[in-house]
Amino acid sequence: MGQGLAPALSYTSLATESSAEMEDEDMATTRYNEIDTKISLNLSTRVKTKEDTVKFEMDVKRFKTTLWKNYQQSFNTPPSSTDTLDLVDHMLDCYGLEACLQITQTILGEMGRSREISFLQALCIRNEVRQSLCETLKRKYGGECEDLAIQEEKRQFDEVFTDLFISSTYDNGPNIEHEVMNIEKLDSNQTAGMHISTKDIFSAERLQHSNIRLILLTGVAGSGKSTAVRKLILDWIEEQSQQHNSFLFPLPFRELKQFEGSNISLLQIIRTLYPETIKLRNEDFRCDDCPIMFVFDGLDDYSGKLDFENTELLCDHTEQTTLNTIVVNILRGRLLYRGLFLVTLRSQVKRCIPWDTPYDEIEMRGFDDPEKDKYFKRIFKDPAQADRVIAYVRSSKTLSIMCHLPLFCSLVANECRRIFREQGTQAELPRGITYMYTKLMLALIRQQRAFRAPDRSPDEERDFLMKLGKLAFSMLEKGHFKITKSNWKDTGISDEEAVINSGLCTQYLTKPFVLFHEKVLSFIHPTMQEYLAALYAFLSFVNQGKNIFEQQLKNKLKGMFKGQKPMELYKSAVDRSLLCEDGKLDIFLRFLFGMSLQTNLDILQPLCTLSTKWPTVTEDAAALIRKKIRENQYSCRNLNLQHCLEELGVCVSEAVSS
Repeated sequence: MGQGLAPALSYTSLATESSAEMEDEDMATTRYNEIDTKISLNLSTRVKTKEDTVKFEMDVKRFKTTLWKNYQQSFNTPPSSTDTLDLVDHMLDCYGLEACLQITQTILGEMGRSREISFLQALCIRNEVRQSLCETLKRKYGGECEDLAIQEEKRQFDEVFTDLFISSTYDNGPNIEHEVMNIEKLDSNQTAGMHISTKDIFSAERLQHSNIRLILLTGVAGSGKSTAVRKLILDWIEEQSQQHNSFLFPLPFRELKQFEGSNISLLQIIRTLYPETIKLRNEDFRCDDCPIMFVFDGLDDYSGKLDFENTELLCDHTEQTTLNTIVVNILRGRLLYRGLFLVTLRSQVKRCIPWDTPYDEIEMRGFDDPEKDKYFKRIFKDPAQADRVIAYVRSSKTLSIMCHLPLFCSLVANECRRIFREQGTQAELPRGITYMYTKLMLALIRQQRAFRAPDRSPDEERDFLMKLGKLAFSMLEKGHFKITKSNWKDTGISDEEAVINSGLCTQYLTKPFVLFHEKVLSFIHPTMQEYLAALYAFLSFVNQGKNIFEQQLKNKLKGMFKGQKPMELYKSAVDRSLLCEDGKLDIFLRFLFGMSLQTNLDILQPLCTLSTKWPTVTEDAAALIRKKIRENQYSCRNLNLQHCLEELGVCVSEAVSS
């Protein structure tokens, strides 16, 4: 492309805004200045030698001379010495946006630059499509927030978005911060990663130092991956980041499912989801002058087989084929290899990138401590309510830790909002933690699972939780938090169901030896392991009359009809917990007591097989705990016993004094 076209391209930028007819004169001028600067910088990078520089200056001079010759009425003096930006501003004042394009094309025609005219026309179309695409994406991603905590209010995404912690390293393992125990770091990545933002993903600076065109954004369920994607898209629309990309196309796997079973091309998919792109030429998708970024959110939502060895190669984005072939070749790096691709997914169970494809991986870690408070301040419009919720979360170390998951924060906020609405702002917030963990568990295995796996019957759901809970309890007794391959085989459930579909577990790599690594599973947090272990103990007793702490398990009928009472389970659990000096059963015990509270019994009822209601044991359980505290045989465990009272909804000061 010729080098004397900075003024011409400036006019093209103006004409693009005119065709959209979406901005007034002041906004258009501002927009022009931004685009003109980018184009001028792009041109200046092509002026490599002294000879190029001279040619560039001659072309600019010739353009200005031709402009003076044909449009003298617009100038008092020849514009040969006028700065390019000042010249464009002057022409804008004289002729308006649309006329500027016509003038530019006329002058280029006289200069014999037909190729540049074609380029300018293509650029004009691209900018027009970009305007329309931005409007579509803003309606789709910039509207009301989907946060669970504000479903009853109309709030814009930008009003409530809180910065997320994205780590530059991956395989960091789960968050293992714990209220009671000091748990050894579980990951293989012992070096703390840098904190990066959504703006740093595929930033211009990053691309200058790397040839990587594919980035995986991984993270456990509920860690905020889709929220980060939404922020990235809106930043591109609002020109806050990723402006080196001419286009950004979000292609969520949930939306791609509609193309399963069809014979279709990637180009047809893009045009179906974004009809405004029909105006783009095929070559616009693979030329250096039109960089494009694709965002594939939720690879774990995709059920197709990623067979990198036997799936046919595909390099043409216009060729019709199956959706699976398109997905596989995007992950191979074969399709639109000049494009940039961001793929989000939960921790990998199966290999989703071929070994010979260069890619980078970053990890979503959720909220760090300051952002937890900011989230609640943005969710609650009433500062008094926000302060109450923040104080409530801080009052429980476990709740505060778990709020590193944005999904958990949302559930807490949603529950507090319900209480404020029904009982007033000064209403007492729940003392226990069991209810919120039950809500998190159900959100993961039901609402979030529904997007990526078939529905399960109540019996199948119960069976899954019992198997996972049995493993959780066995590991907890041994003080283990890593699930090895041999442990997992004994569960009778698939790792894909636990990690991808239900999201209660995560997977990462460990390196026990220098030249060897192994895949290891764990629960998404140690307290989730403790919760599921307690749920297993609770359901074993409720449904089977079985006390898991007894050496010899009682027959189901004998347990239900011959005197096995709920307090026997709690007495056994307290005695076993008090013997553990390291406190490994402390949080487990809290959850087990919390499940006896009526509010928790109500939401756990679908997991129970009996039609008869579980008897309320709150008073007897509280009496048992008071007795243990008074005996003071295990003084180091008294604090946890007081927390058990809170799980029962009993005020600690009143309970201890009585």
